[in-house]
Amino acid sequence: MATDAAAKTFFTSSHFAVVGASSDPTKFGHKIFTWYTHHSLPVTPINPSSASIKAFPPYPAFEIQEYATLPNLSALPNPTDTSVSIITPPKVTKKVLEEAKKMGIPSVWLQPGTYDDEILKYAMTEFKAGVGGEGGGGSEGWCVLVDGERAAGKSLKL
Repeated sequence: MATDAAAKTFFTSSHFAVVGASSDPTKFGHKIFTWYTHHSLPVTPINPSSASIKAFPPYPAFEIQEYATLPNLSALPNPTDTSVSIITPPKVTKKVLEEAKKMGIPSVWLQPGTYDDEILKYAMTEFKAGVGGEGGGGSEGWCVLVDGERAAGKSLKL
């Protein structure tokens, strides 16, 4: 599947999760998670080392909100209806992808810096939609922050 088509398919899920979600606003795990909240998409933060993260909720709220995290993808209530953005180092990403495959997660989006060639190939062949690698609108490859709105199209509530 071409990455444009995979990115559109990614957003057909009814739920989303961000593996590597963080409270630290300088980290991409925070930026990616808040992209979902700001677009009013149902998103679950995955972080095995923190019971919750803090982030800004969708506009017009102006106060930081606390979001309960799940420790792993196995804890998701609806894994077969959940697309997953991954923001982890490549060594961790491979394990996350194996867990996602086992749980029946249909689509994954590997953010820049989360994969090597082997991991990218696995994501592109083992899932209904795998997004990642070169391309997209950014200089570092496909990223929800750059390509998400275009890929989601009419499914976003802006």
